Amino acid sequence: MQSTININNLSREEKLKVMEEIWEDLSRDEEEVESPNWHQEALKETERRLSSGQEKIVDWQVAKKELRERFE
Repeated sequence: MQSTININNLSREEKLKVMEEIWEDLSRDEEEVESPNWHQEALKETERRLSSGQEKIVDWQVAKKELRERFE
C-alpha cells in the first residue's frame, strides 16, 4: 500500500512530527541498514583530525546555537 502526503499543506509542527515518526520507524530495524563505505571513511577522517588537533569537540548546545546563528 502506498500513501502520499502533500507536505505543502502541513504546518511546520506537523512536518516535524512526520519526520520524527519516519525516523522512529527506520530506527527500529537499524541492523538491516548497512552503513555506506563513505560514512566509515568520514568517521576515520574526523578521528584523524581530532587526534591531530585540527578538529575540536563542541558541546551540542553550543553547536546548535552557533549553527542557528550562522544560518539565520
